[in-house]
Amino acid sequence: MCRGRCRYAIPKVDQGDRDKLVKASRALESDPIGKDAKKNREWATQWVIQVPDISVEICAGYLGPLLGSKYTYETELNSQEPISMTAFIIEHEDKANDRVAVHQAGVEGVLKAYESILKSKPDAKMEYLDGLIAKRGKGELKAYVEEVLTTKCRPQ
Repeated sequence: MCRGRCRYAIPKVDQGDRDKLVKASRALESDPIGKDAKKNREWATQWVIQVPDISVEICAGYLGPLLGSKYTYETELNSQEPISMTAFIIEHEDKANDRVAVHQAGVEGVLKAYESILKSKPDAKMEYLDGLIAKRGKGELKAYVEEVLTTKCRPQ
């Protein structure tokens, strides 16, 4: 047992698992309701939770109206945010501490998955998510992420 200031070495996860997470994230963004999506999502979610050297800050502020909604694909979209954030950190280690960039990557991942769902299920629209897509189209998504980050999210 350590008393006072302690340091523990956290082993890095091998690159193969990191690559697998990035691949799973991209697959889930492009086909979140496909035949392998549930299995990929479960694996990716467990990996994000258990990986010892990467952590993501969860903030419900970005997807608030989606949480607890009766939207058919709520689970698929809510789980995409931390998966996309983790993939971003793996691909951009130099930006791992840039909270805005990491959170924006999570929101972008959700929007990509949503747009993919709409391709095969055009009636699966959600006004709130359509509004975020409009913000992205006008170049306002980063400002929105910054605002939510400063008003509705606490740093961990």
